[in-house]
Amino acid sequence: MPSGTAVAEEIDLAVAAYRDGGEWRAEDIPLAALESLDDVARHLRRMPGDSAVALLSVDEDFFILLRPTAADYRVLLSDATAATEFEIARSVVDHLRIPVEDDAETEPAGDLALLTDLGMSAVELGLVVDDDDLYPDEQLSDIATRLGFGEAFDDLAGLTTA
Repeated sequence: MPSGTAVAEEIDLAVAAYRDGGEWRAEDIPLAALESLDDVARHLRRMPGDSAVALLSVDEDFFILLRPTAADYRVLLSDATAATEFEIARSVVDHLRIPVEDDAETEPAGDLALLTDLGMSAVELGLVVDDDDLYPDEQLSDIATRLGFGEAFDDLAGLTTA
């Protein structure tokens, strides 16, 4: 994915979450780490443990989950057809090496089992992805809640009420 601010500008919300000493922590991902998915993965690798996950909402249209591995990253794109319009979504499908047609049906691309080791099954994640009644930040809030850091995520996303 080419670097530049275009990718970062597409992102509405970027949260990194990780377990530290058995407790979940969540924080905003800095703008400098949003230039590419490689940059996001590099940022997450600095987090303690092996539980780090990035939750990205893009243009109030779709979301991306990313987890770093030792040399690469695992990723889930909630709507593969977004790759026809958004650079960051195109980078996900390029990373996954899957083609996307302009007239394709809306479906996720990537690893639905991405969060299994953290307590959310592929079936549960698939149900969240398929919930068309929620905006991407709300879907991510649902995921964060199921993993155990919903309140911290909602605070960062501005979803909590005073």
